[in-house]
Amino acid sequence: MLFTYKAVTKEGRETSGEIDAQGQDSAINALQRSGLVVVSVRPADQKKLFELDINIFNRVSLKEISIISRQIATLLDAHVPALKTFRLIGSESENPLAAKKFTEISDDIQNGVPISGALFKHPSLFSDFYVNMVIGGEESGKLAETFGALADYLERSSELVSKARGALIYPAFVIGTFVIVMVLMLTLVIPKLSEIITQSGQEVPFYTTIVLKTSFILINYGIFVAMLLVLALFLVWRYTRGTSFIAHAKLSFPVIGNLYKMLYLSRITDNMHVMLSNGISMVRSIEISAKVVDNEIYQDILAKSVIAVKGGAPLSATLMGHSEIPNVLIQMIKVGEETGELGNILQKLSLFYKREVENAIATVISMIEPVMIVALGIGVGGVLASVLIPIYQIAGNV
Repeated sequence: MLFTYKAVTKEGRETSGEIDAQGQDSAINALQRSGLVVVSVRPADQKKLFELDINIFNRVSLKEISIISRQIATLLDAHVPALKTFRLIGSESENPLAAKKFTEISDDIQNGVPISGALFKHPSLFSDFYVNMVIGGEESGKLAETFGALADYLERSSELVSKARGALIYPAFVIGTFVIVMVLMLTLVIPKLSEIITQSGQEVPFYTTIVLKTSFILINYGIFVAMLLVLALFLVWRYTRGTSFIAHAKLSFPVIGNLYKMLYLSRITDNMHVMLSNGISMVRSIEISAKVVDNEIYQDILAKSVIAVKGGAPLSATLMGHSEIPNVLIQMIKVGEETGELGNILQKLSLFYKREVENAIATVISMIEPVMIVALGIGVGGVLASVLIPIYQIAGNV
């Protein structure tokens, strides 16, 4: 199979061409054995995404940023100049938005702007955490190592978020199916059965009346009901977004609340471990962790910790008294502060909470699946029974 490639020689010179190999991995291995730093390898007959002019979502995912960070680390480690590195990333990116952004970043670097300053202009791609890590890399002269650490961190974050979202997709799918089945029954099945009941002239049980009236409303005013629901959901989203109400709800919800808690603790400890290990100050590490944790309760806890740490208090002491912070985490941080191994302790805590997230996901799936199936059966069976029981009574009276 024929592949086209772009690579950089050990001297930093760009090169491109074609290579015949059994697969993409074989092509990459062959090029690396030749002493080349591979930038891209793709089938010769495959067009790039931007050549097809497709950009449906107009976004750059966390996984893409992770891959790009790894490419930057590889190129910088091969002593490719920063400007050429970012030019190559921009020209080879299959995401049109990423290609555009990296071209702009390259232009800024060419005009004398430091890498961190060029990245700072694109907050939709690079968080404060990312930019501050790059600043630390520039100051220490270890940019390649810094981008490698960023790639590792983003891979872990992407994997964790994907697993957490995956755990919530199944219940959302079951609930959606339940709603669709109920609507179809109330609008298509129940009206035909209700004719038999109403024509009999006998007294209708209250639960049957509720089902029949619900069916009548959906058939005659369904569009207005749908509009009211959409409006209600929008208002709830509009006036609760960014408030502690949603943050409390996420942590208080049975079973799922524990999953969210483990996810936030993993995110905090991983952020702080990476930043402290790369020379970022304690205060700045806490401030940036507060911005990326994505929960107002933990943001507030970390914001109060920043003030206390600035006043000379140890981090472990500032976290005490908050029910959202487990005592074992506080004690581990205290040990790290006393031994001077806080970075390593946070790394171990991050791995621990990552495993806890995976365990919580397994628990959520194992508990929600049977509950959802039972609820679906009770709902559908209840609606049918409320209509069929009166029909059987009519048949018995005939």
